[in-house]
Amino acid sequence: MHDDRSITEHRLRRVLKERIKPAVHTLAVPLTVERWEAPGEPVPAAEGLAAPYGPCAVGDVWGPAWGTTWFRLTGTVPAEWAGRTVEAVLDLGFDRMMPGFQCEGLVHTADGAEVKALNPYNDWVRVADRAEGGERVEWYVEAASNPVLVDHAVTYEGDRQTSGDQPLYRLARMDLTVFETEVWDLVQDLEVLYDLMVQLSPGDARRYGILRAIDSALDAVDLADVPGSAAAARARLAGVLAAPAHASAHRISAIGHAHIDSAWLWPLRETVRKVSRTASNMLGLMDEHPEFLFAMSQAQQLDWIKTYRPELFERIKKKIADGQFVPVGGMWVESDTNMVGGEAMARQFLYGKKFFLDEFGIETRNVWLPDSFGYTAAMPQIVKLSGSTWFLTQKISWSQVNKFPHHTFWWEGIDGTRVFTHFPPVDTYNSDLGGEQLAHAARNYQEKGRGSRSLAPFGWGDGGGGPTREQLARARRQRDLEGSPRVEIERPDAFFEKAHAEYADAPVWAGELYLELHRGTYTSQAKTKQGNRRSESLLREAELWAATAAVRVPAYDYPHADLERIWKVVLLHQFHDILPGSSIAWVHREARATYAKVRAELEAITGAAQRALAGEGSAELVFNCAPHARGGVPAGGAAPAVAAPDPVSARDREGGGHVLDNGRLRVVVDARGLIVSAYDIEAGRESLAPGGAANLLQIHPDFPNMWDAWDIDAFYRNNVTDLVDLDSMRRCEDTPQAVTVRVVRSFGASKAVQSLTLRAGAKTVDIVTEVDWHESEKFLKVAFPLDVKAERTASETQFGHVYRATHTNTSWEAAKFEICAHRWIHAEEPGWGVAVLNDSTYGHDVTRDVRADGGQTTTVRLSLLRAPRYPDPETDQGEHTLRFSLAPGAAVGDAVREGHWLNLPERTVRGAAPVAPLVVVDDDAVVVEAVKLAEDRGGDVIVRLYESRGGRARATLTPGFAVSAAVESDLLERPLPGSEAVTGPGPDGAVALALRPFQILTVRLRRA
Repeated sequence: MHDDRSITEHRLRRVLKERIKPAVHTLAVPLTVERWEAPGEPVPAAEGLAAPYGPCAVGDVWGPAWGTTWFRLTGTVPAEWAGRTVEAVLDLGFDRMMPGFQCEGLVHTADGAEVKALNPYNDWVRVADRAEGGERVEWYVEAASNPVLVDHAVTYEGDRQTSGDQPLYRLARMDLTVFETEVWDLVQDLEVLYDLMVQLSPGDARRYGILRAIDSALDAVDLADVPGSAAAARARLAGVLAAPAHASAHRISAIGHAHIDSAWLWPLRETVRKVSRTASNMLGLMDEHPEFLFAMSQAQQLDWIKTYRPELFERIKKKIADGQFVPVGGMWVESDTNMVGGEAMARQFLYGKKFFLDEFGIETRNVWLPDSFGYTAAMPQIVKLSGSTWFLTQKISWSQVNKFPHHTFWWEGIDGTRVFTHFPPVDTYNSDLGGEQLAHAARNYQEKGRGSRSLAPFGWGDGGGGPTREQLARARRQRDLEGSPRVEIERPDAFFEKAHAEYADAPVWAGELYLELHRGTYTSQAKTKQGNRRSESLLREAELWAATAAVRVPAYDYPHADLERIWKVVLLHQFHDILPGSSIAWVHREARATYAKVRAELEAITGAAQRALAGEGSAELVFNCAPHARGGVPAGGAAPAVAAPDPVSARDREGGGHVLDNGRLRVVVDARGLIVSAYDIEAGRESLAPGGAANLLQIHPDFPNMWDAWDIDAFYRNNVTDLVDLDSMRRCEDTPQAVTVRVVRSFGASKAVQSLTLRAGAKTVDIVTEVDWHESEKFLKVAFPLDVKAERTASETQFGHVYRATHTNTSWEAAKFEICAHRWIHAEEPGWGVAVLNDSTYGHDVTRDVRADGGQTTTVRLSLLRAPRYPDPETDQGEHTLRFSLAPGAAVGDAVREGHWLNLPERTVRGAAPVAPLVVVDDDAVVVEAVKLAEDRGGDVIVRLYESRGGRARATLTPGFAVSAAVESDLLERPLPGSEAVTGPGPDGAVALALRPFQILTVRLRRA
């Protein structure tokens, strides 16, 4: 037989595009269109409905960037359409290739009820399934003119303060039409069969069977009367559509989804509208298609609907009760997991799962993080302690170098906890259920022969939209179709239960799920990251002192509502495009203002609690919020400070520079203002490599191949400029307690002022760097070349630390050329090490080199600032204050302690008497992460601790108040059955603790 495949395929493509698809909507009658421009920010629907409307017509331009235009649409269904299915086609000027990234609309009735949303793949509104003729139509469309910002070009449209005022869109169509159901079904039949056919091998007989059926169906289509011939054409396809799938066909559990970024190329306020638009469409699909299930994560987004669209929220609650609308994930937002602090990660689950329980009575069992930029090795334990069972991600498929070896596996965290994890082989969280994607999922699935099923979230996402009726049609046709994977719409929990039962002995992946991409997100938007770190620290302080005051001071009321509200604000800003710095300028401008407000509120809560605790008096009391004693002040208590016994001395260095000495460290600053020696006097050991200089600012070009704010590519290292030119250097603040050397440098259009301080009794050199940054596409780092032979370094992560190799033996290690650390990174050889600490920096890199003398230099660098141009062209421009420290002779325990001290500064308050800690732990390896009152407001005290050094620990927790019971709890403060980690309290009130390495322990102390 002659090979005529290409002829039939080309014929199908043309007939579909030019004849069949245009015949889905026929007999168009234009609607009357009027408009009103909402001034400023979006207005409530009632205001939009009551506004004065003016004339408008199809073809008119509308919508400046970030504006809202209301359209009033009126018309009458022609009498001759009686008995026909009638829809309106409302095209605001859509680009069909960019759902979620352009203009969108929400249709309201005249009384304000929401009808459905409009987007490129949802530009229709059903008027009647069987029209009577003469029906009057009146709708109001709230249209958002969001600018298109996806092309990675430098633009100032990403902030309303800098965007233009020219209209961005042109009304394309506003018609009443007849919807030809049989034609629409023919389109779905042909598209599903074509997509399947082209995925089959040219030697597969099934491919030719489909080809001949399509050819025959096209013969049956009367191009002059497509609606009249559609049924006959469909009849010729019925046989190939009825052929069942192979017994061994891959099984895909499809779940409707709309991954909506809580902020990204749009501000938070627009996300509020996006989630409402998407949810309204999903509810309509559920009404029309009982088999349709839709999964929605992010409690924050549902809370927005509850707050701003209460009538929509009530409809959602009903669909949740019916089982069609499925809450998943259990977190407040789909947060970043690299940089979020340990306690904040616990609160993501506390407030997320609590919302689902309180509002819907549902305990979510899966963790849903498809799009975050890598996953901390602390996550499995946190997942388990939240009461969750399964974990889902997608983003690891984006890795540039190494293909992840599993799709279904057990993920093991730093403490040994394992969680059953799935990584969908469809390689997208926005599947369209097309034949290409389904075939890819089946081919790509790496558990063949052991497992047989995977999950596919389908629906338009990122900017929202969700599944469409066309995607549901694909699911129906591919439920049991020869040559295709079997597709079944089902809940994620059902998938996980089946996958676990089938593959309980899945392989184990231990450690972090490192994304070999988007490494620049550890650094971009430094003020957002600083705001997050400081908010986390301030929340710790506020809760500790408020809980202490609530227990000790009868008149003090614990501010439950304020703290919960503030926590939720901070958790929202940990979303994986806000904290990582990959959102538009508007988002980060608002974040800076929000963090300033959060700081003011938390300072007020802390101040009020401390004053209540200190009482009236004139004594200077130092409040120590850190989990370790310092300066004679106990952890979590207040007392007069004790001066260090040995003063700091300073002298000029021969040849220029200064020498600082406090009896524990001797620090030499040379004539360039660089640290050339940091000598551990107690150990008799130099910490810096011979000939090396620490606190060396270095600048690199920074122009990645793509994803400016997200990425740094390894080739940036090929060019480096050491910033050694000096404007000035002088010693200042010489006191017995501290000596500071102030260094000023200018470079490019920027300036850096550094204060290098050695304090009495300290084993750290503290560096405050004030940068007025005005570079473009540059990367600022600071280097510490250490004389340490380290095969690996330890980086603090949530509730512990993770080790990473310093060598690049394999492609997996080489790919980690930029890494994330929290408060510290530590390099050691047996018996001696060095820590580099910071107060708001996350990006680091570590390299090793063997010197001519045979020694190894391990260089630790902190990534301070970047200057990408997209999506915020002014990223990091302006003034920054960054703090970091060098700690020679530090063990991991010292790094833990010094990291907390740097991030939790003391506060001095005048009062009457010292304040005893609310709780005391007698082992420094066991760190108190949080002290607060219980969420149920019953007055119990919650203490969260963890083992911080990677070893077993036995400790005693001594409450400073009468306790009737001590119970190990999960992150939602519920008792954990079968716990052996907590014993007591004994007669003296002490509680015995037994922790495995890196174990997180939440203890609920019931007040007697």
